Amino acid sequence: MADITAAMVKALREKTDAPMMECKKALTEAQGEMARAEEILRVKLGSKASKAASRVTAEGLIGLYISPDAKQGAVIEINCETDFVAKNDDFVKFVNDLAQQVAEQAPADVAALSASPMGSGTVESVRSELVGKIGENIAIRRFERMETANVLSSYVHSGKIGVLVNFAGDADLGKDLAMHIAATKPKAIDESGVPEADKEAERSVARQKAAESGKTPEIVEKMVEGSVQKFLKEVALLSQPFVKNDKQTVAQILKDKNASIADFKLFVVGEGIEKKTADFAAEVAAAAAGND
Repeated sequence: MADITAAMVKALREKTDAPMMECKKALTEAQGEMARAEEILRVKLGSKASKAASRVTAEGLIGLYISPDAKQGAVIEINCETDFVAKNDDFVKFVNDLAQQVAEQAPADVAALSASPMGSGTVESVRSELVGKIGENIAIRRFERMETANVLSSYVHSGKIGVLVNFAGDADLGKDLAMHIAATKPKAIDESGVPEADKEAERSVARQKAAESGKTPEIVEKMVEGSVQKFLKEVALLSQPFVKNDKQTVAQILKDKNASIADFKLFVVGEGIEKKTADFAAEVAAAAAGND
C-alpha cells in the first residue's frame, strides 16, 4: 500500500476543495495515485466542487441565533456567488444551523468552526458537499458571538443585514434598537468608539474642502473640527435621531425607558468584498486576439 503523506493530502485538497479526511480516503483507495484520487472525489462530491473553489463569493446570507433565555447569541455571514443560491433551502438551513452552532459551542475562529463536528462529519465536509450539490463556491466569512447577563435581541433585513444587540430593557425596545442599527449602520455606540482611521479620513476630506474656502488657517481648522464633530454625531449610535421618533436621540430614548445598550454587532452581506464585474467587450477582444 502506498504511503499517504500530508503533502499529498494537501495537494489533493487544493485541487478539489474536498475535506481533508475525504482526500485522505480517496488517496488511500487510489493507492496514492493523484489522478485516480481526484476522479474518486469528483464521483463522490461532483466535479462542481473543485471548479467553484476559486470563484468570488460576494452574495450570501446573514444568519442569527439567540438562545431561548436570550443570554447567548451569534451572527454569522456565509457567502455564495449568486443571490439565487442565497435563497436555496439547503443553503439557508446551513447558515441557520451554523449560527446556532457558534452560539452554543463558541468556536475560536472560522477555522475552528470548520473543523467542528456537524452531522456525520464536520462543518467543512458539509460545506464541501453543499458546494458539490449546489454548484457554487460557498465560504464561511465571519461570525461574532455574544454572551450576556443582560438580554440579547436581533433583527435581520432580507437576509442581507443582520444585527445582534446586547442591552438592558424590554424586548420591544431591543427589537427597535436592532432595527435602528440596521437602518442607520452606526460605527460605534458613542463617539469614543469610532475608529481613529475613520476620524482621520473624515478630517482629511474636511480639510481639503475647507482649504478651498480661502479662510485663514485658524478658521480652516475650526471648520475642519466642526465637520469632524458633525460626522461623529452622525455615526455614533447614542447621538443619532431615533428612527421611530426622530425628535429624540437614541440616548434620550434609552434614558426615558430606563434602558441601556452594552454592545452591538452589525453584519452586511458582502461588505468589503470586491465583486468581479465582467467586461464582455474586453473578453471578446482577448478571445479574438488568441485566435489570431
